[in-house]
Amino acid sequence: MKIRKVILTEAFTGFYFDDQKAIKKGAKTDGFMYVGEPATPGFTSIRQAGEAISVQIVLEDGIVGYGDCAAIQYSGAGGRDPLFIAREYIPWLNRKLVPLLVGKDIDKFRPLAEWVDRLELDGKRMHTAIRYGFSQAILNAVANHRRLTMAEVVREEYRIRGKKYASVPIFAQSGDDRYANVDKMIMKRVDVLPHALINNVETKLGKNGELLLSYVAWMRDRILAKRTSPDYLPVFHIDVYGTIGLAFGCDYDRILSYLLELEKTAAPFRLRIEGPVDAGDRQGTFEALRKITAMVDAAGSKVEIVADEWCNTMQDVIEFADAKAAHMLQIKTPVLGGVTNAIEAILYCNRKKIGSYCGGTCNETNLSAETTTNIAIACRADQCLAKPGMSVDDGFMIVKNEMNRVIAIANDRAADAKAGR
Repeated sequence: MKIRKVILTEAFTGFYFDDQKAIKKGAKTDGFMYVGEPATPGFTSIRQAGEAISVQIVLEDGIVGYGDCAAIQYSGAGGRDPLFIAREYIPWLNRKLVPLLVGKDIDKFRPLAEWVDRLELDGKRMHTAIRYGFSQAILNAVANHRRLTMAEVVREEYRIRGKKYASVPIFAQSGDDRYANVDKMIMKRVDVLPHALINNVETKLGKNGELLLSYVAWMRDRILAKRTSPDYLPVFHIDVYGTIGLAFGCDYDRILSYLLELEKTAAPFRLRIEGPVDAGDRQGTFEALRKITAMVDAAGSKVEIVADEWCNTMQDVIEFADAKAAHMLQIKTPVLGGVTNAIEAILYCNRKKIGSYCGGTCNETNLSAETTTNIAIACRADQCLAKPGMSVDDGFMIVKNEMNRVIAIANDRAADAKAGR
């Protein structure tokens, strides 16, 4: 089967692009907007509408594969690719990439997706968002053509054997509405919560960490009071965007003491802290997370350190995992480019017994969320992000419903095949 044509359209994402550098510097909000000048190149305002490019790959038999080129909320930060503006890229893609794809064989997903991911145009690899969206569309086209789920295609082509298809714990994110959204998570029995968006020392963490301690205590008490069953024991996963390091001047002993205090406050719930330190560069952050992880382990603590910023490529994933520079790595799917990289990253973490978090960003689309949910199921990730959006309901609905559908149909098909039906 060959590709007959590729159609590109402008699209909206489920959230917004935010200038992380300006926010960390203390940018103030005005309603849902921010006041002040952006600090990251490419931004025209501190918060601006999220956008994407929808990719529709049309095959010779009329089957269509869908994917969305999307970039993260905090584009241009943490060593990631710059802001992704759809109208700037569509004409370029129609000139440069689309003619190369038309006529290509697409009987399998992996070879073509890897070719697109590695392709250099105008002397360099394409923006990660482009590689992300086109690889989704290739996977979806192959699955639709073969009348399989995307999870089944991934398992087949990567020779993932063994267990039946099973649910992956889902991690929901609250955004700034970190109280009402926790109530939503409790009602829906979300597995991992709340993210909480602790991205500023003075207003969210506290100069001595007191605001986050108070929030964790509130969340603990809220769940204990409002849960409908004592077996509901979600994991607390809080993304602090390096603010703990900022608050404590990168004093590792003080950071450890604070993490232990957070752990004690969160009990009886397990605690994950994402990005406790951001050194502003890849090597510094790598070394800081490796040291903190070792200190936590030596203290006998069960706090799990999660790496995010500066763990951007497959090589980064390998090096962070090999050095145990965290207990869990966020496989930030749009940042890795082609979804083949996300697959390889999850499988590598699993082999190394490092937590595999199939993540991403609130600033994605329903299509990219469904694709990476299939990948999380196929690869048996330890955790999967509910996305897009920050209101809990939309992202959780998209990911949970897709997960349930895929697991049901894939297991049913496997049972039929085993029984010779």
